[in-house]
Amino acid sequence: MKFPSLFLSHGAPTLALANNICTHAWAELAVVMGRPEAIVVASAHWDTPFPAVSAARRLDTIHDFSGFPEELYRVRYEPPGAPALANHVESLLAAIGQRPAIDPERGLDHGGWVPLRWMYPDADIPVVQLSVQSELGARHHYEIGRALAPLREEGVLVIGSGGIVHNLGELDWSGDALHPDPWAAAFNEWMASKVEAGAIDDLAGYRATAPQAERAHPTEEHLVPLFVALGAGGLPARRISLGFDMGSLGMDCYAFG
Repeated sequence: MKFPSLFLSHGAPTLALANNICTHAWAELAVVMGRPEAIVVASAHWDTPFPAVSAARRLDTIHDFSGFPEELYRVRYEPPGAPALANHVESLLAAIGQRPAIDPERGLDHGGWVPLRWMYPDADIPVVQLSVQSELGARHHYEIGRALAPLREEGVLVIGSGGIVHNLGELDWSGDALHPDPWAAAFNEWMASKVEAGAIDDLAGYRATAPQAERAHPTEEHLVPLFVALGAGGLPARRISLGFDMGSLGMDCYAFG
């Protein structure tokens, strides 16, 4: 079965415990798509100078955050790893001139386990995590995604996990989800319009042309996973409009291909 690739805005870690429109959407996605043979997830929370791939036999839960309720630190999502798939990912990336590292110990950070806990709660599907290189920009990650596209023919679900709008310094903890900050909404809708139009060059050059780009993403690690998913799945794309949290934390997701 050929799966679409996904870009998921994973939001705050507390979504692991939530019962809301975002977690319902993730769960529904899994029901509609069915069960993949394995999952490769490129997470904003593993940022390295060059690509790295996890190859642990079982992925420990990484609680890579602080200051949240104790209940969140008791959450465990520890799926089997897939060392053979990790080696396959390494070879696909090597074919485009990358020199990925294999990490035999890396667990699963919250960019992976927060949405996966809702999508496949039994944690019984093998998972490989892939790092991002935020300093290398959108086009680099689009090419990474294109290299991973053959995995979809093998029953592998490719996920980019980040955030469509992500500026923690601009969060309004009392913000009304129905009335997002105008600057965040402007960037979000620009991205949606370019995805709908299939304007890949415009998307890859978003830093120079999108409204409020620097404000929406002071650093790029949370948006470049979108380009991994876009490269892996191609067009057309389906937008899953999930609005905003805390005034400006964009939650939209996309299914590509």
